[in-house]
Amino acid sequence: MDEYALIMRHMDGQEVASPEQMEAWMKQTMDWIGGIAALNKFVSGTGLPFKNAHVVHSTGLVTNGPFGDIKETIGGLIVVKAESVEEAITFAKGSPVLQGEGNTIEVRKIAKSDGTH
Repeated sequence: MDEYALIMRHMDGQEVASPEQMEAWMKQTMDWIGGIAALNKFVSGTGLPFKNAHVVHSTGLVTNGPFGDIKETIGGLIVVKAESVEEAITFAKGSPVLQGEGNTIEVRKIAKSDGTH
């Protein structure tokens, strides 16, 4: 069984959710993760707050961001165990993140510690 990162991308420029909307979204997210955990397929996860983010450029320049140059930001990720990429995609399709217009989930297989793919 392989591990996959489900990377949650949010479109920039969307209206800020109310505290009630955020609470409802967090409950949906925890229920989604709980469903994956109930199958013993949840490995780990974390949110990535937008505040205090910085981008280090190849030139050495450090900017506040991820703002301006991109249309989306990574809001968080979870790692799941799956028999196939199709199963990982099925998990991703259940994410409440996809309720936001333009939001996406990127599914990426995680390389094994021995360097194999």
